[in-house]
Amino acid sequence: MSESKRKIFTGAQKAKVALEAVRGTKTINEIAQEHGVHPTQVGQWKKELMDNAGSLFEGKRGPKPVNAQNDPDRLYAKIGQLNMELDWLKKKSGLSL
Repeated sequence: MSESKRKIFTGAQKAKVALEAVRGTKTINEIAQEHGVHPTQVGQWKKELMDNAGSLFEGKRGPKPVNAQNDPDRLYAKIGQLNMELDWLKKKSGLSL
């Protein structure tokens, strides 16, 4: 019994398949058979392309990505949590002065 390895598609290959599906010149089943992909996967790639196509054209004026590392409130909360844990560990180990 032979084990078949899972095919790994690059982003460019997925985009090509999804664009063919969006064009509509062939059926989903024909596209899937041509590229060796399950028809459900072709449909998912097509849906993902349609949902995310607008983000391709967002330039510098688009919404800025939120960087969770620079949120001061979150950082202060983490410092407070770590200080409490350190105090608790010192108390339990008998190292408190």
